Amino acid sequence: MSNTFGTRFRLTTFGESHGKAIGGVIDGCPAGITIDESLIASEMHRRHIGDNATKRHEPDRVEILSGVYEGVSLGTPIAFVINNIDTQSKDYDTLSDCFRPGHADYTYEMRYGRRDPRGGGRASGRETATRVVAGAIAKMVLKTKGITFCTEVVENSNPPADDSCGGIIGCTINGVNAGVGDPVFDKLNARLAAAMMSIPSAIGFEMGAGFAASRMTGSEFRDCWNEDFTTQTNHCGGIQGGISNGMPIMFRVAFHPVTTVCQPTECIDHNGNLHTITPQGRHDRNHIPRTAVVVEAMAALTIVDFIV
Repeated sequence: MSNTFGTRFRLTTFGESHGKAIGGVIDGCPAGITIDESLIASEMHRRHIGDNATKRHEPDRVEILSGVYEGVSLGTPIAFVINNIDTQSKDYDTLSDCFRPGHADYTYEMRYGRRDPRGGGRASGRETATRVVAGAIAKMVLKTKGITFCTEVVENSNPPADDSCGGIIGCTINGVNAGVGDPVFDKLNARLAAAMMSIPSAIGFEMGAGFAASRMTGSEFRDCWNEDFTTQTNHCGGIQGGISNGMPIMFRVAFHPVTTVCQPTECIDHNGNLHTITPQGRHDRNHIPRTAVVVEAMAALTIVDFIV
């Protein structure tokens, strides 16, 4: 299982949805960065927003164990832990021998021969809390270089009472100079796509004009120059040939609805027998608003990995 993201600024995460704790180790953070724990707490709060978010109430208090002294990074590994407090593992007892449709239950068991059925184990959105912590620290590094992030909910809806909905998050990265990225197989846009598609329930990724570019002509799509090396349009999303061109980096990520909903659901057991189960547990009906900070975190981790 690949639990590490990045090559120079590396995040390794651990923990399951209903285990004792989740956490991570960041290696490659430069020394001398002011680590603002109030910003980390604010980012964690953003991950809780939404009227139709899960009713699981985790305080998500982040405890930094190493790598920081008197509020400043040491250049050594930064380890942190978040204790799981509000678990109700009994809600998943009926799923220990059943595979839910649209979930990772079956694929995890086929890959590893066993799984943790409590809350989806490591496939749960709970795992993204560790990314938000690391992303906050990555933003602190990038702030010293004038790089900032902005996300917005591009598409969203209100789900029925017993169902869920998906949506689209847009992200803009400002302040990335021209020349960031590596051709041919390590393009900046390819790394961003991989980062976004690693987020649970991500189902699509597009940059700049995105899929609409397929319906343009070449003369419509090309971003013509201004004399100061900016471009008149930004159909490419700020990346050409896999390398940043100095314009804002713009992309969108589509997320499918949470597939576990509180209505009778047909599951299959290890013997191929079908069972109708009404899943228990506290699942998001609309996770899109709280996904925005995760998108930002993965964008920050991607950009910082290229420039530290």
